Amino acid sequence: MLVFLCVSLFSGSNHFGIAGYYSMQALQEDMIGMSYTNTSPLVVPTRAKECTLGTNPISVASPANDGDSFVLDMATSAVALGKVELHHRRGDIIPEGWGCDSHGKLSTDPGKVLSGGGLVPIGGCEATGGYKGFGLGMMVEVFCGMLAGSQYSRHIRTWKVTDRVADLGQCFVAINPESFASGFKDRMSDLLSLHRNLEPAEVGSPVMAAGDPERIHMQRCEDLGGIPYHINVINHMNGVAKNIGVSPLLPSNRPMTE
Repeated sequence: MLVFLCVSLFSGSNHFGIAGYYSMQALQEDMIGMSYTNTSPLVVPTRAKECTLGTNPISVASPANDGDSFVLDMATSAVALGKVELHHRRGDIIPEGWGCDSHGKLSTDPGKVLSGGGLVPIGGCEATGGYKGFGLGMMVEVFCGMLAGSQYSRHIRTWKVTDRVADLGQCFVAINPESFASGFKDRMSDLLSLHRNLEPAEVGSPVMAAGDPERIHMQRCEDLGGIPYHINVINHMNGVAKNIGVSPLLPSNRPMTE
């Protein structure tokens, strides 16, 4: 029997890690994969002051020729919470459009975003299209909250609270492209090449398709023999390790070679 499309929904779940990990499973069968999840409320909707949506990531992976692929893996918030936390630990300000304070106003202070404020949807404020990211976050709730029968929006436990089950919902989709228009992988490769070969606006900054930056970073980590971290992050992790009696600690005097 030829399968065109499969959709699986789950409730009662928890943090599922990297959304792209699941969508990329379909690539092994030359299929298009999609994965979505709702999360604890960390995002302040357009025109609001309260966090009622999660970062609600979406991922789509599509095969092309010779092992190439398009892999989109993104939060529907402007950034993931971890990026704000990293800036806070490094003592850096964040770009405007990442988060807001407790009054719903955009802020470049990561401390205000993490203490009473929240992330903002993709697009930032309303004037720059934040309502579109708000809509995408709600779309994820349609599949992962409403359709899956899980908790949703402010009903999901807050981040880092562990006194009750998170009950997140997740949606996974697999599509067999051979059941539709012919020559899918050839045309997918052409689409990728068309954009990668565009003349860049800045010399030395080539146009990249979704998944390209991650592949480059993975190769760099392979070349370095590990994942590079900012020294403040290393010190933070070592502090946590000391508090719970974990040893040995991470080395903090190892310079990173270029």
